[in-house]
Amino acid sequence: MKASDTPAAAPAVLRHRPVLVTGGAGFIGSNLADHFASEGHDVLIYDALLRPGVGRNLEWLKSRHPSKISAVIGDIRDETSIADAAREAQAVFHMAAQVAVTTSLADPREDFEINIRGTLNVLDVLRQRDERVPLIFASTNKVYGDLADVELEKTNDAYKPCDPTIRKAGIGENRPLDFHTPYGCSKGAADQYVLDYARSFGIPTCVMRMSCIYGQRQMGTEDQGWVAHFLIRALQGEPITIYGDGCQVRDVLDISDAVAAYAAAWKRIDAVQGRAFNLGGGPENAISLRQLITHIEEIIGRPAETIYADWRAGDQRYYVSDTRLATRELGLKQPNSWLKGVATLADWLQEESGLSRLSSSPSRLQDVEALS
Repeated sequence: MKASDTPAAAPAVLRHRPVLVTGGAGFIGSNLADHFASEGHDVLIYDALLRPGVGRNLEWLKSRHPSKISAVIGDIRDETSIADAAREAQAVFHMAAQVAVTTSLADPREDFEINIRGTLNVLDVLRQRDERVPLIFASTNKVYGDLADVELEKTNDAYKPCDPTIRKAGIGENRPLDFHTPYGCSKGAADQYVLDYARSFGIPTCVMRMSCIYGQRQMGTEDQGWVAHFLIRALQGEPITIYGDGCQVRDVLDISDAVAAYAAAWKRIDAVQGRAFNLGGGPENAISLRQLITHIEEIIGRPAETIYADWRAGDQRYYVSDTRLATRELGLKQPNSWLKGVATLADWLQEESGLSRLSSSPSRLQDVEALS
C-alpha cells in the first residue's frame, strides 16, 4: 500500500458530523456504509482503494446514496489525512487493515505499519477530541492463535472438539490471547490498543473478534473471503485449492448479521465500551471446507474441482465463535442459516459478475428457503 501523493480535498460532509468508516469501500465497510446511509446518516468513506473491486463498491454506494456518501481516498498511515477525516465524525468504524496472513509473512513491516500504526493514528485523533467519540474495531479470531491445544477428533469431513463444552458453544472471549504470524501479532496488538484506549483515556471503544463473514459485495481471494472465493472458482469452472485436508471448521456469518452487530455496538456503546466480543455464526453455522464445497456443488449443479496443498502458517483446524456474550449484550437475533446465505451469495455473484451456472441447473435458492 502506498500513501496518496496528493491530499484529498475535504468533503462537505465533514460539516455534518458523519459516520466515518475506514476501509469503507471494502466488503464489510461498504455494507456498513450502506446501512448507515439508509438510516439517514451522512457517511464518510476513508479508503486507499487499492484492493480489487473496492472502487466498484464505492461507485455502488454513491449511486445508492448520492447525498449521503462522501469519500476521502487516503492511506490509514497518513496521520494528517486521517486526522482531517475524523475531526468531526460522530462515530468511527475502523475496518481499514492489511487482512491476509500470507501478505504479512511476505512483508511484516508493512503489515505492522497498516494494522498497528494505522489503528494508533485513528485512536490518537479521537484521544485529542474534546468529546467522547465511539470507535468500533474489526478484529479477528486469529488473536487466539492456532488453538493447537484444543483436542480434536476428525469425522468424515470435519474436525470436532473432544471437549463437550467447546463442541456445544465454541471458543469464548475468556480464551487466552496467543498471537501467531505477523498478521496475528498486528491485529492482536491493535485489538489491545483499542481496548486500552477505553481504559486509559475514556474513549468508548468496542472490539469485534470476527470469524468468517460472507455475503454480497465480497469478491473473495485465496487469502481472504474464502466462502466467496470458493463460489467464484466453482462458478467459473476453475479448481479450488484447499490448504490442509479440508476438514478444518469455521463458523460463518452472513454480512447482514455482522452489520446488525456493529450497529448494535454503537447503539449500546455506553454499556459495552472497553469490551471485546467474538462475532461469528456460532455452532449452528459451523462448517468445514469440504461441507461448503458439497453445498456449492448442489447449488451449481455440477462437481467442483479441488486441489489439495500443504497447511499454511497459523491455520486453525477448528475455530467456532461462542456467540452467547455478544448475543446477550448486543441484543442480537438468531443469525441467518449458512445454507440459504451461501445460495443467496451465489445468485448475487452471478448477477454482479456475469458468472453462470450450467444452463440446465436452476438456482437452488428456492429449495434452500423451503428447507430453512
